[in-house]
Amino acid sequence: MGKSKTRNQKKSRLQANHEAEQTYLAVPHTLVFHRGQVGKNVGQLIIDIRKVMEPYTAVSLKVRKKNVLKDFVAIAGPLGVTHFNIFSKTPTSINMKVARLPKGPMLHFQVTKYCLIKDVVSSLKKHRMHEEQFKYHPLLILNNFGQDGMHIKLMATMFQNMFPSINVHKISLNTIKRCVLLSYNSESEEIEFRHYSLKVVPVGVSRGVKKLMQERFPNMNKFEDISELLMKGANLSESEAEQDEEHNVTELPQVYSGRGNMASQQSAVRLTEIGPRMTLRLMKIQEGMGEGNVIYHSMISKTEEEIQEILKRKEAKIKEKEERRKKQEQNIAQKTEKKEEHRKKSLEGIKKKRAEAEEDSEVEDPGAQDGQEADAESDDEAEYYRQAVGEEPEEGMFPSGKKKRRSSEKSHGPAKKRKLSPGQSLKDRGSKSPGGQHRNQTGKKQQKGGWKKSRDGEKSFGKKMKPTGKAFGAKRAGEQDKFGGKKKRNGDRPFKSKSQKGKMGFNKSAGGRKQGFKQRKGKG
Repeated sequence: MGKSKTRNQKKSRLQANHEAEQTYLAVPHTLVFHRGQVGKNVGQLIIDIRKVMEPYTAVSLKVRKKNVLKDFVAIAGPLGVTHFNIFSKTPTSINMKVARLPKGPMLHFQVTKYCLIKDVVSSLKKHRMHEEQFKYHPLLILNNFGQDGMHIKLMATMFQNMFPSINVHKISLNTIKRCVLLSYNSESEEIEFRHYSLKVVPVGVSRGVKKLMQERFPNMNKFEDISELLMKGANLSESEAEQDEEHNVTELPQVYSGRGNMASQQSAVRLTEIGPRMTLRLMKIQEGMGEGNVIYHSMISKTEEEIQEILKRKEAKIKEKEERRKKQEQNIAQKTEKKEEHRKKSLEGIKKKRAEAEEDSEVEDPGAQDGQEADAESDDEAEYYRQAVGEEPEEGMFPSGKKKRRSSEKSHGPAKKRKLSPGQSLKDRGSKSPGGQHRNQTGKKQQKGGWKKSRDGEKSFGKKMKPTGKAFGAKRAGEQDKFGGKKKRNGDRPFKSKSQKGKMGFNKSAGGRKQGFKQRKGKG
């Protein structure tokens, strides 16, 4: 039983939400905004008009300078907006446009007078306005719109469609809290706009009883008995003491909110103005969203011939516009064809270039002769090395191409002359000595077993050397030392002085020092 109840409750809730959505979408919605700069007071008037149109309007609508009328028309469809109220200001007047979406017409009004909500409320001794009133749409009342004239009927129809229609058989009286009055004056051709708050009070009850029926209990400290309150009606304000007459007394078909408002009982309907006020004058009616023909104009009247001439000019403009559009479409089609042809030609040219590149790669490149000549030179040098040394050269000894040019760019110092050791010939020096060197036809220095780098950091001639390096002209083995002695060599005897045999070097005695000094001097 519990599960079935919850299911029924969910179904009824979903059905009620669906009906509420359908009802909300079926009623008309209005956007109130401005175009251009309107000033502070007109901006407040726009906010007050939005208050009147609640709840079927956008209260917090933000408008930017970049927005145009087409932007509002574009969003009107998805949001279910049916009408626009557009305010604008010129140096001489304030204008209000009322438009029906999506195809018009548009009514242009001039706001000759207006008064804001704050001004109306401040002028009343006791106002009656609260947030509960704005949960429901206002009741529209049209006065004196039954006169002859196409523009009057069109205005009445436009205003009626701006507010939701009511069904007198189904409507709940508790949803009627406000009303909007539009009264047309045929003499001045002006429309008076008023906004009222509605209140219902019972009739046929004394003022003292009404006071007791209110939420606040009256102050009775000055009365000896409650009968004095019921009979005299003291301490009542002027608004409470006003007399209800036949023009505002009616019989309620339903129970209305408030104490004493029972069905089939006499009650009085009281209106309290809450603002804003406006005095409007119709200027013109235009087809479409401000771009069509002018149906009615209050200032300018045209004959039938002038109207026909205007229509002809508009038809000519429409035809010219259509021709321009067709010409533009043709130009676009031609440009598209040219682009396609250019693309095809480009693809064919790319394919042709690729084919030519493949054919050129198969044919011998004439630029390769330089490399072949370099290879031939390296082969000649290798052959000369074999004949001179009698051995095969190592790999990389005779590089070809760029390597050879790089090696030739690196210049080495001139070959150092070396003294031959006793019993050593020039041939032995070239073939057996590890330091033996040859020069080929290209003037390059070669060694047996390839090029050798100096272990002591040997540099080219004329450059300074590190302390560990050897300078040019260094003494070889068997040559005299800087200090007058000879360096050791295998098979040589150590230096001995005459005064002391068997000891190496200089003697500590004075004679030894002199002898060593003389020897150094003589050798230097």
